Amino acid sequence: MSCDFMSRRLGIFGGTFDPPHLGHQILASESLSQLRLDKVLWVLTPDPPHKRGKIISPLKDRLDMLSAAITGHPDFELSRIEIDRPPPHYAVDTVHLLLQQNPGTKMIYLMGGDSLSDLPEWYNSIDFVNSCHKIGVLRRPGYDINLNILENEIPGIKNKIEFVETPLIEIAASDIRQMVKSGISVREFLHPEVYQIIRERNLYQS
Repeated sequence: MSCDFMSRRLGIFGGTFDPPHLGHQILASESLSQLRLDKVLWVLTPDPPHKRGKIISPLKDRLDMLSAAITGHPDFELSRIEIDRPPPHYAVDTVHLLLQQNPGTKMIYLMGGDSLSDLPEWYNSIDFVNSCHKIGVLRRPGYDINLNILENEIPGIKNKIEFVETPLIEIAASDIRQMVKSGISVREFLHPEVYQIIRERNLYQS
């Protein structure tokens, strides 16, 4: 049996998770099966460079919500790799560190289609793509991106992309924050314990 066949496949799912919602969990679960992952590592980003100047919930609240959301799932693991190192937190550095900590592991970075479109603007995007074994991309109905244009900007990316087919869930964390602020129920979009944390701590009220 070859070493390549034995290589672990680790999914990296990064984000602010403000809050983590069922859409995140569905993407992670579908990625596990469709991309044949051994585990999904949820990488909580304390202060993402592309969201500077925007209001983000305190790290402790997001950490508690994410911990609650993935508790009990044996193939989900919370990573502190960005929490425990100083900023700025760039995806390329995170992938490099994970490769150092997990030699021989194939890193599959998970993202939505909107992030794929923005990828040329990421810090050291070419190095980032080269460091990943694959990039798992959520494909939504009606989703369309010109991969040829993307290939011109980041050579080799077409061979790295694997699409993940998921049920249509038209919800984003920003929608949930606005709904809470407006007094609209968000219970059906969240893990029960995440919903409870939001209520008990009066998150997203202003």
